[in-house]
Amino acid sequence: MNKMKRYICTFLSLIAIACLSACSDFLDVTPEKNPSDGTFFATDKDATDAINACYWVLNREETFGRDLFWEQAGGGDDLIYGRSRGEDQNNLANFTYTGRESPLRTNWQMYTEYIAKTNWIIYNLLRKSALSPVEQNRLGEAYFMRAFCHFFVAYRYGRADQGVPFDRYEDYDPYEYQIPEQRASVMENYDLIIQDLEKAASLLPFFEEYPEADYGRAHRVAAWAYMVKVYAYWAQHDASKWALIPPLVDRIESEGRRGLLDHYADVFAIANNWSREYIWSVNSSGYNYAGSEFPGVVLENKGWGRYNGWGYFKPTLGLYNEFAEGDRRRGVTILAYNDEFVFFGETRRFYSTSDLEAGFQLAKYMEPFTHGTVSEGIGISDRISPNGDRPTTDLSLPLIRHAEMVLFKAEALIMQNNGGAAAAELNRLTRRAGLGDVYTVATPDNLKHERRCELAGEFTDRFMDLKRWQEWDKLNAPKLGRHYEERGNPESPWTSVEVWPARNFNPSTDIVFPYNPDDVVKADGKLRQNPVD
Repeated sequence: MNKMKRYICTFLSLIAIACLSACSDFLDVTPEKNPSDGTFFATDKDATDAINACYWVLNREETFGRDLFWEQAGGGDDLIYGRSRGEDQNNLANFTYTGRESPLRTNWQMYTEYIAKTNWIIYNLLRKSALSPVEQNRLGEAYFMRAFCHFFVAYRYGRADQGVPFDRYEDYDPYEYQIPEQRASVMENYDLIIQDLEKAASLLPFFEEYPEADYGRAHRVAAWAYMVKVYAYWAQHDASKWALIPPLVDRIESEGRRGLLDHYADVFAIANNWSREYIWSVNSSGYNYAGSEFPGVVLENKGWGRYNGWGYFKPTLGLYNEFAEGDRRRGVTILAYNDEFVFFGETRRFYSTSDLEAGFQLAKYMEPFTHGTVSEGIGISDRISPNGDRPTTDLSLPLIRHAEMVLFKAEALIMQNNGGAAAAELNRLTRRAGLGDVYTVATPDNLKHERRCELAGEFTDRFMDLKRWQEWDKLNAPKLGRHYEERGNPESPWTSVEVWPARNFNPSTDIVFPYNPDDVVKADGKLRQNPVD
């Protein structure tokens, strides 16, 4: 297990958490004595312990396990809920959310908590008269992690006419812990996020400059990549931001030495956790409590008796049909009835007895389950957690990889009326998919198709894509699946069925989530609610 992973797993014992917890609550407005007062960051280890604690935002059980995909499988069109669900999940799927839904509450609390923690680190490091090289690196990591958390709040809650709360502690001296200022526009939030990412990039090394023990730490190219994504989201409101994307992606390739792997399936193999396509991921190298549980979350419920899969999210028939015949990405992304796959060393043919009429399983994260053997009917492998209630694996789940940079560059070129250059970018992906050069002059529809096929089932936010493209018809359409006459028979005949009814997406209110009304009340006028139906 690499050193960075051990840091994450043992951080709860660090004094850093005791110090950071003082300012973790978004609504904690009681001024408190600064726990450092210039003494906590006395050594490089102090700064390292503090920033290591902040990486836990990636490894909390639910956020990159289920919570973000309750939003995706509910709101988007690629996935459906694969098991019975409660009122909170139904609200997300039917666009009737109130802000009190448990996934929304949990994510809001977590991201704002970690913004406060990174704020505290930045504030105290900047107060030092001089920083060591290690401390400069840790400061860069803190800027990156603050931007990362701020971004997830901003685009999910921020509107052109109303931003999200955010303060930089370093803008005040001394800082009195208070409810952060709610920005006038999400564009102001995006600008602040870009400023943090620029500072991070100026302080962080390239990934290749880290020793292996530090793989998983923030690096310069990860900061550049999130700048690309922020600019793309910002461009909904200011089209001039598209022009900033192509040169930045080119820099990621040339200076950052990022690129595409030769084979699509290789992206989702444990051996390639740190490949040239890697930019930023939930680090799961050396499985244990840390890591994403998402591979187990999407595995067939109870895993055909071999492992405790949860079966929560299933691909739709619409996603399956999106892929052209011969597109290698479909077989990597989706298991359909009678598809052959390897499970704990055994070759099987897919069927499902537990899903709610989807007829498919997300296959992208199955590689860890190909290893091992079956003993007394139970799958055993050193590549997966033996704890089925925390089904992490050795596979690091990509949060942003170079293929998405290629897609953002193509989108930016299309939006600047350069479909010929965009086609060349999209053809890089279609060639890898086994389709050859498909495009001559790329259109917005071509871009949307390729983005869906390339990134399905990843933490790239298909729901947000549909909203920023104003695809109201797709958001409102019913979701389809397959009903099999014999659900335990891989060769069973099937019929198309509606697995989720048509909905009513209201762009004026549903474009972002509402704040938890309880937080709005407690904020006493300092947090303005988003428009609601």
